Amino acid sequence: MSDQKFSTNALHAGHDTTVHGGTRAVPIYQSTAYVFDNSDHAADLFSLAKPGYIYTRLNNPTNDILEQRLATLEGGIAAVATSSGTAAISTALLVLLRAGDHIVASSSLYGGTYNLLANTLPRLGITTTFVDPLDPSDFGKAVQKNTKAFFVESLGNPKLDVLDLKAISSEAKVAKVPFIVDNTVATPALLNPIEHGANIVIHSLTKYINGNGTSLGGIIIDAGTFDYGNGNFPEFTEPSPGYHGLVYHEALGASAFIAKVRVEGLRDFGGAASPFNSWQIIQGLETLPIRMKQHSKNALALAQWLQGREEVAWVNYPGLKTSAYYEQAEAYLPKGQSGIVTFGVKGGFESAKKIADETKIFSLLANIGDTKSLIIHPASTTHQQLGDAEQESTGVTKDLIRLSVGLEHIDDLKKDLENAFATIDRSVLA
Repeated sequence: MSDQKFSTNALHAGHDTTVHGGTRAVPIYQSTAYVFDNSDHAADLFSLAKPGYIYTRLNNPTNDILEQRLATLEGGIAAVATSSGTAAISTALLVLLRAGDHIVASSSLYGGTYNLLANTLPRLGITTTFVDPLDPSDFGKAVQKNTKAFFVESLGNPKLDVLDLKAISSEAKVAKVPFIVDNTVATPALLNPIEHGANIVIHSLTKYINGNGTSLGGIIIDAGTFDYGNGNFPEFTEPSPGYHGLVYHEALGASAFIAKVRVEGLRDFGGAASPFNSWQIIQGLETLPIRMKQHSKNALALAQWLQGREEVAWVNYPGLKTSAYYEQAEAYLPKGQSGIVTFGVKGGFESAKKIADETKIFSLLANIGDTKSLIIHPASTTHQQLGDAEQESTGVTKDLIRLSVGLEHIDDLKKDLENAFATIDRSVLA
């Protein structure tokens, strides 16, 4: 269905009513396992000689519809759903890499991802060099003999830096490594990284794609454009001892990576998506293009309003003409710049915490992308495990408040923040 428009594919891609009992709504296949026709049929499935369902940790009909739909929307060849966005990142990297390998990553990442790369993966012998993503040449300069991947967020959380994906992709091509892009904040409704050279796209489906704060999920989408037979990836060119000697690149070609994610990544690491969660995420996905347009509209209006408040020291939103990322946003995000706004409040750390405590419509919690508006003070919560220098490199300052702007009426959102501003110590405004 790739020849149809985005909003049509968001509603229909991957769901063939003729093979799902004529159901117009996507069914929930809440089954852990599937009956084989006979022992030979079972053997064919396990050897990958025939397609089919074995066990929901590997594949499931509801998950399959979600995977096909998101692969279509992002322009990939195939996808694998996971239990969370973090599971998608860790599974993709652990399938791709081995002990002794190296990653070059953007320094402006979500705190949990930064911690995974900086502290957890090194225990497994996988190291990362973090670079300023605004200078694409920094990626090439950081490449080592053992570099096996570039990793970025298309729209950084919470720094909101819009990256020059085409230029970073060019650096990845020179280094002969896959370019991995976390597209969670932008979503495919606003940006398709594969069009700009990404080889692998990752999402936390928990955020905008689900959109209502009810279900965890993640996805790994393969563009099918990277050559794993270039001599740098023995995991794909040597017989796999974990899959009866299968040589992935030889047997599966362009699908080698995403196949390995499923038959080894899900099998061995177990981060499979729940069919019920996938079904709920599909409900959200159906309205994604409409919601992202309104999220972006509300966020821009609120950012412009914040610029005129005496309590506010600075405002960061890529859609503002004053933003350092405005030109990149015009190039990469012309349909909207998503729903995240950050700003610094006068009075610093304590004032920021106070405002986060006092809002009524904006809920204080650790999530983004909900239809309801959310607020958090990252320095004391999501990024508190990072040192001051690490926080600064990810775009987190002591005075920073992150807003996930929802779909409420903009006047109510302004009033909620205005009431919260009134509770801070007015002496800090002098």
